[in-house]
Amino acid sequence: MKQPSTLKDKIESSGRRGFMKSTGALSGALVIGFNLPFTASQAKTAPPAAVANAWVKVSADGKVTLICHRSEMGQGVYTSMPMLVAEELGVPLSSVKIEMAPSAPVYINAMLGGQITGGSTSVRDAWMKLREAGASARTVLVAAAADTWKVPASECTVANGMVMHKSGKKIAYGKLVAKASSMKMPEKVALKAQKDWTIIGKNKARLDTPAKVYGTAQYGIDVKLPGMVIASLAQAPVIGGKAVKVNDAKTKALKGVLGVVQIPDGVAVLAKDFYIAKKGRDLLEIEWDNGPAAGLDNLGIEQDLRTASLGSGAIMRKDGAGVDAMSKAASTIEAEYLLPFLAHATLEPVNCTAEIKNGECHITGPIQFQQGAQYGVAAAIKMPPEKVFIHTTFLGGGYGRKLELDFQIQAAQLAMAAGKPVKLIWSREDDMKHDFYRPISLHQMTAGLNAKGDIESLHCKMTSPSVTARAFPPVVQNGKDPFMAEGSENITYKVPNLSIENVIHDTGVRVGYWRSVSNALNAFAVESFIDEVATATKKDPVAMRMGMLGHDKRSQNVLKMAADKAGWGKAPAGRALGVAQMECYGAHSALVAEVSMTKDGPKVHKITCVVDCGVVVHPDQALAQMESGILLGFSSGMKNEITFSQGEVQQNNFHDYAMLRMSEVPQIDVTFVQSSESPGGLGEVGVPLVMPAIANALASLNGKRVRRLPLLQNV
Repeated sequence: MKQPSTLKDKIESSGRRGFMKSTGALSGALVIGFNLPFTASQAKTAPPAAVANAWVKVSADGKVTLICHRSEMGQGVYTSMPMLVAEELGVPLSSVKIEMAPSAPVYINAMLGGQITGGSTSVRDAWMKLREAGASARTVLVAAAADTWKVPASECTVANGMVMHKSGKKIAYGKLVAKASSMKMPEKVALKAQKDWTIIGKNKARLDTPAKVYGTAQYGIDVKLPGMVIASLAQAPVIGGKAVKVNDAKTKALKGVLGVVQIPDGVAVLAKDFYIAKKGRDLLEIEWDNGPAAGLDNLGIEQDLRTASLGSGAIMRKDGAGVDAMSKAASTIEAEYLLPFLAHATLEPVNCTAEIKNGECHITGPIQFQQGAQYGVAAAIKMPPEKVFIHTTFLGGGYGRKLELDFQIQAAQLAMAAGKPVKLIWSREDDMKHDFYRPISLHQMTAGLNAKGDIESLHCKMTSPSVTARAFPPVVQNGKDPFMAEGSENITYKVPNLSIENVIHDTGVRVGYWRSVSNALNAFAVESFIDEVATATKKDPVAMRMGMLGHDKRSQNVLKMAADKAGWGKAPAGRALGVAQMECYGAHSALVAEVSMTKDGPKVHKITCVVDCGVVVHPDQALAQMESGILLGFSSGMKNEITFSQGEVQQNNFHDYAMLRMSEVPQIDVTFVQSSESPGGLGEVGVPLVMPAIANALASLNGKRVRRLPLLQNV
């Protein structure tokens, strides 16, 4: 993923200006480039002495705390992040406690430009930062011990939270904190060699598992504050609509209803519990102005997209003569692919708690974009950003939905109007019908072949709404959205004449980042099309890909390994194998699907995947990430589509937006390539390849190409 530097500069600049006016360094601690925003009440008491930097703190009682700067939404950052620190600091992983970071400029994700959890960047962004943070604390603690013993620091080692001297003397970190906190932090530190790692690369128990098992983990929906009320918000049937007339007499007559509040996004009912709030909301009589999207339907959206595709778009990449070389081709092959709108459908629907008191606003909930929430809420309720404090809970799934700011702003507006803490809870139906959907996308692919049937020119044209143009307009320059070109601009195949073209077109449906963003969109088109060319030219799909990847040994390696492990060319009778490969988020992967056709439709028996993502920090969680990504890509690609009629989303729960059932899950075999390369991302890598591999297997089985998803509706 390319770093959108314009967004980074804009957020970081405004963030630093706001924060530096209102924050001070940790009193009594040793701090490197780090300011934490205190509330008025917190600022009255100075924290005790500690050896600390932006991410790790060792207290006088010997406790080690990691300030986790990425949201935990199941992907395992509450374990992988502490692993990086514990390895360098020399403490057992189980001894590291975790605090969620506040919104602060130091926690900006350098790969995305904001304090954002997304883009499979958490470990990649933290890889050096957290290791150096742990090593810095270790170095100064060793220096303190060496000074105490009057020995060279080179004669000291660390283990299990203690500094040890070769003479046998040892001292616990906690006893060194007072001296170490007054010493200068090192500018440069030595990191442990890979051969000496005892934590990184090893399977460790997740640190958040006990809290989740015992029910003490706090998700947004668990938040409780004194005097808090619950809100259920009625929103227009069509996204973007407004309430123009409200009759709340029946609602106010319902016992337990505490109030009715209208905000720009709808009408909320307040009560002591969600049952009464939702029941009161259902009694509201609201006349809606459904706005400009009221006439939208899928047929019209698709026709509109096709019309837009006739125009020229931004050239995201051009190699050789690009599309101009197509006229010299001995023959050409064309194909078109269409992918639908999708909902995020996270297990935990949207929710948020807001409290406004003493001139401060506190936002607590499942948040993926802390700075966005801080500044969005501040603007909505006209409060200085430095007076808005973000408290992030566990996320019951994110997938990009909780990057959005709508629910935090709604909660803050309700708290402002109610004069008391408000917890806003959306129902599953609210969540499904008022999402920021994965964009619909139309892909027009053309290959120019030479006399031998080799691809000499390739043109990939994608027409789709741009999430970035809506969410972060400064990033899109001259029609170029870098996030829209993921999975195409970084194509791994060597083609003499290559043209990647994107046409941005607003369909009138609000869109958002969805797990793997455009990688899943473009990979389906690219990998399906490469297979179509192989079939048309009577070439083996794996052999053809290998020939086009001669310059990319990592991609060649994972493709060969996946093909060998899956038994390429040796499919059982009545079954076929399909393949797909790509690089995304710094990881190279290849996937083979084994498929048959039954009287009930396609059946996927096995998925074989090989991944080269550099160093695998936490193998067990890496496996879980890949398996979950594969299953999400499989489930959504086989079954799911968001459709519109008169502007209203037609799906509202899992009965008509079905999830994969356990009986449908195939055998999954994931292998990680051993590597010393810096880590790549993994949170989204499993999603993009599964559907093109399945579609390619089906085409091999029965000769029919699936060029649009969901597959079960188009097979």
